[in-house]
Amino acid sequence: MALSLSSSSSFLSPLLRTKFVSTKSQLLKLGFTYRPPAVLNASYSSSSSFSWEDVHEVISERDDSTTHSSNLNGFFQRIRTCNRGFEMKSEFLPFVIEEQIAGYVHNQFESHLRKFQDVFAFPEDNLFGNAGGGYIILNPSLKSPEDRTKAVGEVVKCLGEGVIPGIRNELYPVTTSYGEPVYFSLERAAAPFFGIKAYGIHMNGYVDRDGEKSLWIGKRSERKPTFPGMLDHLAAGGLGVPCKTKYYNGTLDMGRCH
Repeated sequence: MALSLSSSSSFLSPLLRTKFVSTKSQLLKLGFTYRPPAVLNASYSSSSSFSWEDVHEVISERDDSTTHSSNLNGFFQRIRTCNRGFEMKSEFLPFVIEEQIAGYVHNQFESHLRKFQDVFAFPEDNLFGNAGGGYIILNPSLKSPEDRTKAVGEVVKCLGEGVIPGIRNELYPVTTSYGEPVYFSLERAAAPFFGIKAYGIHMNGYVDRDGEKSLWIGKRSERKPTFPGMLDHLAAGGLGVPCKTKYYNGTLDMGRCH
């Protein structure tokens, strides 16, 4: 059973969310001694008013609190955040490349992109079924993946940390689905803002110690730009460019098995 607070999130786009179901009883049936995450300090808007401020709150949230291991509110809050927002679909514009929807962009982020008319265009028809009308495309002059990568990369660089926190200088492939043609490569930190699909690999480790099953729980580096110091899978990472399996070399401290 894979449970984590960190994911390659496209969660900012309501149509690209993954639904999670986790209950304490299910965990106990597996026989694992389990330490859930602490309740998050962030206070988001209600499901009927998911705002641009929520976006920044989610991606920059920090948590220094502690909580009892029987308290699963941290997970439930994360599940609610992931599963809401479909009613706000009209606030997002399809991001269309070569007549295919590659992502969804919030209308407040769209306002930033409108400053770069040499890179983006904004047709106003309802060709792609957007409830509010309109969609976003790349400038037709950007025909090759290389040209698109360079142009959009310059936009991300210009917007900088003030709009897109946690720039990593890592690239994700922009595609309609895993294994499909790559339209261009996008800075990892910008992936949620363009609402593209992102993929990752996650590995959990289990050990039977003295007849008791335990689950390895990793802890993220305090220097990570997202979710620093929080619990995570034993090994995990996003599939960047080139999009292929990553190999990990790691050492495990037996004292960290819970």
